[in-house]
Amino acid sequence: MSIFDIFQLVTLVAFLIVFIGRSIFLYTRHGVNPLVLGVGKTGLRRIVELAFFVGLFLWIIEIICNALHWDWHVFGNSSSVIIFDIIQIKILGVALIVSGFLMFVLALISFGRSWRVGIDEQSPGDLVTHGVFRISRNPIFVFIDLYFAGTFFIYSSTFFLVAAIIVLFGLHYQILQEESFLKENYGKSYLQYMERTARYLGWRMNS
Repeated sequence: MSIFDIFQLVTLVAFLIVFIGRSIFLYTRHGVNPLVLGVGKTGLRRIVELAFFVGLFLWIIEIICNALHWDWHVFGNSSSVIIFDIIQIKILGVALIVSGFLMFVLALISFGRSWRVGIDEQSPGDLVTHGVFRISRNPIFVFIDLYFAGTFFIYSSTFFLVAAIIVLFGLHYQILQEESFLKENYGKSYLQYMERTARYLGWRMNS
């Protein structure tokens, strides 16, 4: 195992601990179920939201296969073709994942009880605009994009390239759905927030 393999496994474990731990904490301490992907949704929205969990599970399995150098891969050897093997790009991948994970942790702290995975139409929580949300309206989505991109830079296989592209467009679609919901739910407060804060980081895509 290389240092990059160890990094990927440690990061993956850390992510799962934070994600699952925070979910359990909100449910047991505050009675809040943050996992609402697909709940109350129909059609394409339901498919996209539920597909996230399936895709995330397959992506995690593929990381483990690569990190432990197993011969088995989620979609066979054809999905494990290496596009490039450049140490500088691998280091860039590490930097993207570390910075993204930091943003993820800061976002959870800022969210408090309002953190949800998916659109919670029944109990959405308070609008959060402080902390890391001052520089991004969607810091957790930015984290996921960076995590998937960074993983592709480290392993550079066709599987992780396709996964990163799908996540990029899938999350953008999800963000558009959430923005429509937030406009309706929070009204002027959210519109003012949109005016002063970027959708991602450092640029605006408010159309």
